[in-house]
Amino acid sequence: MTPIAFYIAWSDMRAMKIPNGAVLALVAGYAVVGPFAFGFEQYLWQWLHLPVALVVCMALWALRVMGGGDAKMIAAMAPVFVLADLMLVSQVFLAAILSAVAVHSLFRFTALKNIAPGWKSWTAGRYFPKGLPLSMTLVFYLGFVALYR
Repeated sequence: MTPIAFYIAWSDMRAMKIPNGAVLALVAGYAVVGPFAFGFEQYLWQWLHLPVALVVCMALWALRVMGGGDAKMIAAMAPVFVLADLMLVSQVFLAAILSAVAVHSLFRFTALKNIAPGWKSWTAGRYFPKGLPLSMTLVFYLGFVALYR
């Protein structure tokens, strides 16, 4: 799942798009790894996170609070997160979004953006590619769980 998250972050930074195929790959990754990571019964319950997150995020998309790509990515990532870890996930996301905005701004407003010329996120106005912090959240959460549980 980590390589898919890196691809999503790169794609969102480069083109301001989160590809449907990558989102489906996240779901497929959970489908394959989930039973081994959680045990079969919890794995099945974790699937409920996907439609709940999708409904909530699509409502936020309809209210123009978030982009559609961000909404579908959150829904695809949702089964991976254990509900008991909601505070941890929130803290990881907060750290990820703050650091992503800082690093992205550093590149966007300096000559560092020449490392990746033509990326749409440099000229996206007030829009910020949230695929980067969402991917960071997934990667760091999986790393934390693998190391400390």
